[in-house]
Formats: sequence, C-alpha cells, structure tokens
Amino acid sequence: MKPLPIGVQTFRKLINGGCIYVDKTKNIYDLIKDSFGIYFLSRPRRFGKSLLISTLEEIFLGNKELFRGLWIYDSEYQWKKYPVIRLDFSKQKATEPNALIEFINNQLNYIAENNSCVLNKKHYYERFEELIIKLSQEEKVVILIDEYDKPIIDHIEDTELAVKIREVMKGFFTILKGNDQHIRFLFLTGVSKFSKAGVFSNLNQLDDITLNNAYSTLLGITENELIDCFQEYISSIVSQEKDITTQEFIEKIRFWYNGYCFSSKGESVYNPFSTLKLFSMREFHHYWFETGTPEFLVKLMIRNQYDIMEIPLQAEELSFSSYEVDDLSLTPLLVQTGYLTIKDYDHDLMYYTLDYPNFEVKKAFITYFIQKFRKKELYGSLIIQLIKAIQADDIDKCMFVLREIFVGIDYDLHIPLEKYYQTLFYLVFTLLGFKIATEVKTNIGRIDAVVESKSVYIFEFKLNRTKEEALEQIKSKRYYEKYVSRGKPIYLVGVEFKDRNIGEYIIERLK
Repeated sequence: MKPLPIGVQTFRKLINGGCIYVDKTKNIYDLIKDSFGIYFLSRPRRFGKSLLISTLEEIFLGNKELFRGLWIYDSEYQWKKYPVIRLDFSKQKATEPNALIEFINNQLNYIAENNSCVLNKKHYYERFEELIIKLSQEEKVVILIDEYDKPIIDHIEDTELAVKIREVMKGFFTILKGNDQHIRFLFLTGVSKFSKAGVFSNLNQLDDITLNNAYSTLLGITENELIDCFQEYISSIVSQEKDITTQEFIEKIRFWYNGYCFSSKGESVYNPFSTLKLFSMREFHHYWFETGTPEFLVKLMIRNQYDIMEIPLQAEELSFSSYEVDDLSLTPLLVQTGYLTIKDYDHDLMYYTLDYPNFEVKKAFITYFIQKFRKKELYGSLIIQLIKAIQADDIDKCMFVLREIFVGIDYDLHIPLEKYYQTLFYLVFTLLGFKIATEVKTNIGRIDAVVESKSVYIFEFKLNRTKEEALEQIKSKRYYEKYVSRGKPIYLVGVEFKDRNIGEYIIERLK
C-alpha cells in the first residue's frame, strides 16, 4: 500500500515519497486557467491548505513532471514558469507588532536573495511592493500567502494586541491594490475571514471562494475519493476486524468523519486529517479535535451565554461568513474553525442550517463543554451508569447519577441558574447519544425537556417550587399528547432544583 501523507504539507515531498495523493488538480486548473485572479479561501485547520499552496507553487514554477498521472498533466494548461512569492504566516510566533514586521521582512529578504535581487526600501509594505515590481520584470508574479490570519488569531483573546497586529497585516496587503499590472495570480488561505472593514478593506477585487459551489470539494475528501484512493486500507482493516462488512465500515467512517459542507449546493467531505489517522492507527478516535481544543471558543460561549441548545441553528450567509477581532461573533467563529458546518440551505428564504459536521466533533465538543461547566472531571463510569439506567427505565438510578454530575457544577460562571440546569441536562443526554429536545413547543406551552430512547421521558423543572407543581403542569397542559402515537412507554417526571442540585422528583407512567 502507498504511504499515507500524514503531516506532509509539501507537494514535491508527497509525490517523491510515493504517498497517496487525492487528485484535486481539476479544481486547481479551473482556479488558475484565467489570465488573472485574486482569491481567498477559508477552511478549518488541518484541512490541507498548506499542501494546496505548495501544489500551486509547483504548478506555477512549471514543474510538470511532478504531476505525471494527475488530471492536470494531460490538460490544456501551458506550464509557463512564473516568479513565485510564497509567504507562510503559520511559522510566525510574533508577540507584538514589531516582531511581526521583522518576520515579514525576513521572509521578503529570503525570497529576494533566492531571486538575486536586493530590496532597498525601508518599510515592510514598501519592500513587499518593491519585491513584486522587481520580480515581475519578465513575467508577472504569483503570490501565495498561507495562514494569513494566524498572527491575529494567536492573540484573539487580547483584543488590543489583536487589533494592532491586524493593522500591520492590513498595511501589508494594502499595497496589492495598486499593483494589479504586476500580478498573474494571488491566493490567500486562512481559517478566518475578517470583514471588509478589516484586513482586506482595500482589496476590492478579492474573490472569496470559501462558499463557492465550484470549489466546495477543493479541500477535504469526497465519498468517491475515499473509496477510490483508500480502497486498500479499507479492505485491509475490514479483513482484520472480521466482524464488519466493507459497507458497514464505510458507513462508520462517514458517521465519524464526514459531514463538512462548504456551500449551499456542495457535496459533503470527510475531514482529511482524521480520515488519514484512522487508516494509520486502525481505530476510531477524536484525532482532529485533539490537535487543537477550542478552549477560547468555549470560554467565549459561556461568557456570552451562547445557547448551545439552539444547535442546529438557522443563519443567513452574512452572519457567519466573516467577523471582526474587536467585535467577536460566535457563529462565524464556530463555522470557520470547523465546529459547525452547513447542513442545509433554504433557497427561498436564503437561510442556511448549521450543525455539528459529524460524530467526532459533536461528541468531543460537548464533552469539552461539559468539563468547562464542572469543576470535577466527568468520569466515564458516571456516563455508563446513566446509559444503563435509561436503557433499563430505572429513573431513580438515572436521577441519582444526574445528582452526582450536578455536584461538580462550577457556579462561578454567572449563568442564570435555570438555564444552567437545562443546558447541562441537555448536554449530558446529547453526549449519551439519546434524542433530546428542550423547550419543545406544544399548542398550550413549552416542555422543558423530552428524552427519547425505547421510552419517552417528559421532564418539567421547577426552581424553588415543588415537584408536584412540575408534574401537574405536564398533565394539565397535556404535554404528552404529541408522543402518544409513538407507541412507546411515556414517563412524566417532575423535578425540583434545590440547593444547587436536583432535589426531590416525582415519576408517573402515563396509562
């Protein structure tokens, strides 16, 4: 079997090493075939952005032989050689604006030396312009900028510093506006898209292809690519496991790692990092999630009282396609970092449905979120006990375990207590894999929570009021009626919260 390109971000190294390459060169050809283009692409981390930049570099350097056997090799592309300016901001570790300027100058000097030219200008943005002009004496230049936003994202929790860093980057990109005549192709990648008032405010001709249907599968692995490129690995693992068919294994990979969608009509793709790690390690795990936990995002969600129970949510494109460092909005942050993705699009209302992409992200994100709610670790034994209790219709055991979970709540987070209980309740049952709905609408009211397994459990919570009042509300408003047709046992559960935990409760099975 060909080697897996885990961690390989250089196209030449990947090809010379005989690694598997998912051929994206048809998409790339469509991107570069015109005589001029300025593009921006946002994708989550570990999605292949750096490899794409490296692939573009080899194409524009005219290294055709590296592409033998790939779609573009036999295409109409002319393989003309262009001077390439490639800047990689993922390597910078600037702690303040001057350090970033020094990093930029060092990269510009390195490129200038490799092209036998000398930069004489003083300021970093002037030197960038000087480099563009000098390298374009014979052929227009190609500019490839990887992870443009990393200097800003690194300091996103320090708004004042992040804004100063942004201004450095804004000044750097401003010079591009007046140098169209020297540029053949410009391509920028990043995780985040800052609004027009930010970094790209002067790049009016920038074409943002992040949500473009034509390029929705430019990064990531499609279903067909998974089967075509990784068939040997799939067959090898299936033959080793013996208790699973090929189709069942593919369905399991889809459940764990597929689900990312980057346009209104686009095909969903698999997370490339987690998929490659699966074939390497031969077991399912939260590989992508563990490469960068969302601590800042979760802190921001708790601080802003972001209602995680609203996921999946509906949003128009403008509400999640960009944001600003001095006015952080959680929905675009969650989408652009890969914790939410497009699941549906209403063409009439022009609204997107956003949800967790797959099981890996949903389970890992909710587990991480719960840990931030609790001062104590949520041990797996508690989760297992709760699952067994629900499966056995043992409500008393279920409530006992829930009390143990609620004991660890961190009450210093300043969230309204009623919402806190409901949110944690929702998170726990979602983590268990049970179907749970909160604030369920009926004709005459809203049910606090409904949990479905082989039975239906209708919960009503009361803070500083009695369990009998909670049960009476379920019965008087006939919350159970919409579930009678399910043919499942229905349990009505009135719960009172007292002394920062579940107090007394009352259970009644609907007859």
